[in-house]
Amino acid sequence: MDRPAALLEFKNPFRHERGVVRLFAPPDADRAQIAQRLVEGTWDRPYVIDDGVMRELYFRREMVQSGMRLDDPWALDFAYTQLAMAFLLFRPDPRRILLLGLGGGSLAKFCHLHLPQAEVTAVEIDADVIALRDQFLVPPDGPLLRVVHDDAARFVAREGEFDAIVLDCFDAEGYSPSVSTRTFYQDARDALAAKGVLVTNLAGKREERVERLDLVRAAFGDNILLLPDKDDGNLVAFAFRDANFEPRWRWMAGESRALQSRYGLDYPRFAAKLERSRKLRYLERMMGEAP
Repeated sequence: MDRPAALLEFKNPFRHERGVVRLFAPPDADRAQIAQRLVEGTWDRPYVIDDGVMRELYFRREMVQSGMRLDDPWALDFAYTQLAMAFLLFRPDPRRILLLGLGGGSLAKFCHLHLPQAEVTAVEIDADVIALRDQFLVPPDGPLLRVVHDDAARFVAREGEFDAIVLDCFDAEGYSPSVSTRTFYQDARDALAAKGVLVTNLAGKREERVERLDLVRAAFGDNILLLPDKDDGNLVAFAFRDANFEPRWRWMAGESRALQSRYGLDYPRFAAKLERSRKLRYLERMMGEAP
């Protein structure tokens, strides 16, 4: 029987890279063999690369899952995490936030720090990812922050009344299968409060994004806003429990400046891009439905 896993650290095995790798493995594991498997891409558990400047979480070396700057561990360093926080333009005072996928915990930390009135729940299916939370300085569980070891689809099927649900569930192969069904999105809609919003990160090729949007529309209808960021190709979708919800664009323009001052993110740009997305029918263009 394997010995219990321990957090191992060894020199970064990737050529021309500095720093160390940290991962869970039996304490008597052959580090050289693990390093070789990392380089070959056959290691099948999450790992961290720390180069003294950034600390990053990987499932596969081709794509970083999450990152933390060591000189500012509470910052949202990835564009899609900043875009996801645009939900505050619609729900500026959320009381319950659900994060599906913990990763390196950047969104959990940001919400916990900047929204002290909110109850933040992060659901993560991978026990190793949860065990690595200390590497990313995710605070311990408490009354307003908890990390739950569970499958996202199972969780939303039984929990509810969230003001915002942020979906970012990826594994080594891409979107997690359990959140890739119509049933999941219907359950997610039902888990939102009456004025709640679902936020989902749309990654991959255009056809993958269209397929994902088809699932969202099946549950939420056409009242979906897309927030693109052409600088790095990110695309985040916002879907509303209230099918008749209509953003107050003039109010949002003013509120965005207050949010920028409060949280340090470019909310005026987010608000302008969202309004432009609606006016240009970006959703319909993505789906090939615009004239």
